[in-house]
Amino acid sequence: MTQINREWAIAKLKDFLETSSISYEGDPPGAIGFWRWKLDNPAHEVQAAAQIIEQILDRVVPEWRTAPWRKPERQPYWRERQATTRAIAQLEADQELADNLGSGAPQLDASTMHPWVWGSVQGLWGSGHYRQAVGAAAVAVNAQSQAKLGRKDLSESKLLGEAFSTRAPEVGKPRLRFGANDGSDTWRSRHEGSAAFARGVYAAIRNPIAHEQGDELEENEALEQLAAFSILAKWVDEATVEAAP
Repeated sequence: MTQINREWAIAKLKDFLETSSISYEGDPPGAIGFWRWKLDNPAHEVQAAAQIIEQILDRVVPEWRTAPWRKPERQPYWRERQATTRAIAQLEADQELADNLGSGAPQLDASTMHPWVWGSVQGLWGSGHYRQAVGAAAVAVNAQSQAKLGRKDLSESKLLGEAFSTRAPEVGKPRLRFGANDGSDTWRSRHEGSAAFARGVYAAIRNPIAHEQGDELEENEALEQLAAFSILAKWVDEATVEAAP
């Protein structure tokens, strides 16, 4: 039942129970054994509703078509109606369990992020200023990078693009290094990837926040963006500085 919209499915199932409601009709006067249950709504309306809910039932109660449930006498759509009742109970229980126990998926804890990031945004985050918090994290990572490299002439993507370059350091242009250059593809890939990542987070995250007036970010979206800057901060922090002789 992954990715199922529980609220929508429950609403559709409950609508079907109303649409397919039935009424008991007893024997006519002087007759025996002619009693029946009849649909309260036109059959074509019930058929149209059933066409939708059958697809929901296939997801929620996949055995519903053949399950050995007790069959009530003379009730139209009895199997669909019984499966619908079971599906509603299942979906409501799933929602209750998810609300109270969580999904079981791992959760991202902002306090475990790199201190350059989380340490610079806690106040903004606590007051719900998520957009500003992401912007502050970007500024903090840039400031720490400038301080580590001893450069104030460049900033953000240009600074880190140069810093992670695989070219040899030049006077006034030190590099950030993950170990000595051993000539391997791994060494080159790691530095080229870090440079591309730095350019990406500043271009795609920092720049829109700094230059566009947008709506407040959702907390989850902002948390993901903070995580991106935390990764970058960790790389900058753990790298060593290689300066020109």
